[in-house]
Amino acid sequence: MRHHSPIPPGDTGLEGKIAREIEGEVLFDPATRGRYSTDASIYQIEPVGVVIPKNVDDIVASISIASESGVPVLPRGGGTSQCGQTVGEALVIDVSKYLNRIIEIDKHNRRAKVQPGVVLDDLNAALRPQNLFFPVDVSTANRATLGGMAGNNSCGSRSIRYGNMVHNVNAIKALLSDGSSVHMGPIKANLQDFQGSDRLLNIVQRLQALGAREKEEIERRFPKLLRRVGGYNIVTIHPNGSNFAHILVGSEGTLGFFTELELALQPTPNHTVLGICHFDSFHSAMEAPQKIVDLNPTAVELVDRTLMDLAYEIDMFRPILDRFIQGHPQALLLVEFTGEELTQLTKQLGALEELVGSNSLVKVTDKQSQNAVWNVRKQGLNIVMSMKGDGKPISFVEDCAVKLKDLPEYTRRLDEIFRQHGTSGTWYAHASVGTLHVRPILNLKDPIAAKTLRSIAEECFQMVRDYRGSHSGEHGDGITRSEFHEAMFGKQIVRAFEEVKDIFDPIRLFNPGKIVHAEKLDDRSIFRFHPQYKVIPTKQVLDWSEWGGIHGAVEMCNNNGACRKLDVGVMCPSYRVTRDEKHLTRGRANTLRLALTGQLTDHNADQDPLNTQAVSESLNLCVGCKGCKRECPTGIDMTRLKIEHLSAKNRANGVSLHDRLIGHLPQYAAFASQFNPLINLRNSSKSLRWLSEKITGFSKERELPTWVNKNFDFPRQPPEAVDVVVFVDTFNKWFEPENVVSAKRVLSSMGLRVGFVGGDQKVCCGRTYLSTGMIDEAKKEASRTHALLAPYANLGLPIVGLEPSCLFTFKDEHLSLLGNKLASKVSAHMMLIEEFLALHAEQISLKVQPSQDCLVHGHCHQKAFSKFDAVLKTLQLTSTQTTPIDSSCCGMAGQFGYAPEHQKISRDMAELTLLPSIRSAPDNTTIAASGFSCRQQIAHGTSKKAIHPIRIIDNALID
Repeated sequence: MRHHSPIPPGDTGLEGKIAREIEGEVLFDPATRGRYSTDASIYQIEPVGVVIPKNVDDIVASISIASESGVPVLPRGGGTSQCGQTVGEALVIDVSKYLNRIIEIDKHNRRAKVQPGVVLDDLNAALRPQNLFFPVDVSTANRATLGGMAGNNSCGSRSIRYGNMVHNVNAIKALLSDGSSVHMGPIKANLQDFQGSDRLLNIVQRLQALGAREKEEIERRFPKLLRRVGGYNIVTIHPNGSNFAHILVGSEGTLGFFTELELALQPTPNHTVLGICHFDSFHSAMEAPQKIVDLNPTAVELVDRTLMDLAYEIDMFRPILDRFIQGHPQALLLVEFTGEELTQLTKQLGALEELVGSNSLVKVTDKQSQNAVWNVRKQGLNIVMSMKGDGKPISFVEDCAVKLKDLPEYTRRLDEIFRQHGTSGTWYAHASVGTLHVRPILNLKDPIAAKTLRSIAEECFQMVRDYRGSHSGEHGDGITRSEFHEAMFGKQIVRAFEEVKDIFDPIRLFNPGKIVHAEKLDDRSIFRFHPQYKVIPTKQVLDWSEWGGIHGAVEMCNNNGACRKLDVGVMCPSYRVTRDEKHLTRGRANTLRLALTGQLTDHNADQDPLNTQAVSESLNLCVGCKGCKRECPTGIDMTRLKIEHLSAKNRANGVSLHDRLIGHLPQYAAFASQFNPLINLRNSSKSLRWLSEKITGFSKERELPTWVNKNFDFPRQPPEAVDVVVFVDTFNKWFEPENVVSAKRVLSSMGLRVGFVGGDQKVCCGRTYLSTGMIDEAKKEASRTHALLAPYANLGLPIVGLEPSCLFTFKDEHLSLLGNKLASKVSAHMMLIEEFLALHAEQISLKVQPSQDCLVHGHCHQKAFSKFDAVLKTLQLTSTQTTPIDSSCCGMAGQFGYAPEHQKISRDMAELTLLPSIRSAPDNTTIAASGFSCRQQIAHGTSKKAIHPIRIIDNALID
């Protein structure tokens, strides 16, 4: 059943009405609607428009106007629902940007009041000093909003100990479709001491009557399982009094709009231990939980062989698996114990060892290692979705729950169903409660796959009913499972669900088509890969064959929203500042996908889809940090995608003077340096700054790097005469040559013969060309430079670089740009100088430094390629106290921070943590930063100067 809004998507009349009444943002443009048309499910339904409210009054006004216009309303938080709960032909109201305030923390009564847009990890960070936490620990904790978690009745890995959301929500304030506000919480059966509106009284009395009338049918039809989140929670209506907030928990935004939640908190356990159980077969892993749960664990989580194999291919996970997995197991169970006494936990871990065998158990007792292991498990969905190609593990039967005694046979039979339909599945998640996230691999671009989807669903759900299990065990109903409620619960209970909907929302305003009056699971017209889905040919300047083309690369995004995280890491710096979907890696990937398939504008044969206005606006604030390449578990590389966009833009519009000045910098640097006094005069003159901005596009608010013209001796040496080669990049050569001098001294002090490439030639990595979309020039420059470096690489000599963005261009974009064996061979011998020093630390003679603190800012590319630890290790050789700054991108990002239109966003990125950390440091603290742009940003934003780590090592050399 399709639910169509009477107002077409993008209707400007509705947009104008709402915009006149609210303080928040009103977004009805095609690109925004396209970005909000998807969540982490298989579906895509374009909304009428999007509202980003700044306060509750904005929500009230938006609901009222939508109701008057006959337009449905769809509440949305992180937009990571896996069953299609947060997509629909409706007015989407996104609370995640502004309605994210923690209202109150009551330590004594162990409760917290929050707005619906508060992210779980943010709440727990605020609770940590109180030794409290909210225990529904979903894997998406760093971006899941608590309103969305309540809407889905989320569960998490530790539900065996703490229960689901329904067990941890005390009260909910919600707006109803008639504009009234209700406070849903505990109410006695006889309504004694009732305080509330007539509307609330009517709701309570009708729900009590429904509960009494359907008591026997509820008892007969509802599964006797913890993981039972299908339908409405009428099972929580009790004759002796009920918490009526629990009716709203799991309602998926179909009954009311949450504006405040009161949550029950738990004390933080003093100790935690983890056991990683290894199994030779998947079946034996499914047999074990029945006995393991008797040991009273906090969690028992499954990781299957497929997930392990995919995780091994992801840089950020490989070291963790290498450390904690022994041999080649077919499945793992992660078993956690928590408590107040470590002695008791040690006994439980010992009992687990007796149960599975000492050779099959890896014990993890330190918190840092436990967090690393749990992070792999938490990223399970994204890891399995990193599977390349059109076939993907699809979510539609993944949350079925059965009793533990039935788990081995259930998984065997389900695997057989997959085989009968010519596919296989991926398995992971909550073995402790009989809920496994299982996803059969299907290509939903193939129309036959939709039929297979339905067949598997019907057969699987029938099997679940045979076991008296639940077809919806964690991720809710949405579009995927709502239509199967009648088979699961019977007609009588489904009519009761419809009655609940009518009690709260008689005009069917909120999120139609979910839970009741359902959409069809296999309606291909609402699939992301719908019948008309077709890729528009476009010129590609980089090699995308690994992904099956550029469209395959953007389709890797599964919309699970890992890029929405605001905790440690780099991704995504511009989103961290703007909190806008279009500046999110997910939002950019969706924009590109829609553009490449002609879904944003009518396709014009003369227009390159990579050069649309929507793509340009979405990629405008991408700083090329490479954070997504590492931190997006599906490997979205927005830096490469932006290069394709800039190239398409140049083909259509030509290259601006500003971009030419940036791109060709390595070629004219030697000439320009001869006039360094004159060029540097620009920084000290307001009128020259103003003039340079007008002519060249460099912001008058920024000082440009200071040119030097000194005759440093960086001669080439024949390969046979050197032990190590320094690649002298343009920036260190013409702006900070003292870094190259320090590199030479340090390497020479190690008894090495040092050679240089770039000291007496106009050679470059081509980064400046790539960042401006000048691909032909970049390719020529890269080819010429590789030819110069090849003789050294052929002899196996290490080639070290000082500038991370240059060095990693050789190891990344060059492989795609040149695509030849020479590029691969040269890049294999290149490394940052800090990496080289960390590998040969015993050859460096350093004097002991007096006690000194050093703050270290890691360049984005160092973090993206897992090389930041080498910087810290190298600096620790000087006996200084090195402290990494927990920072994302500095915000300068090469040319980005020098553009007038990027001034505010560039500085805002730096102000998140980087600049405040430096300002608050004692005056005698050394600031280290390997990146040239990073050092410029620090100089512009603080009174302190950052220096390259090689100079710190140089200063510590024993003469």
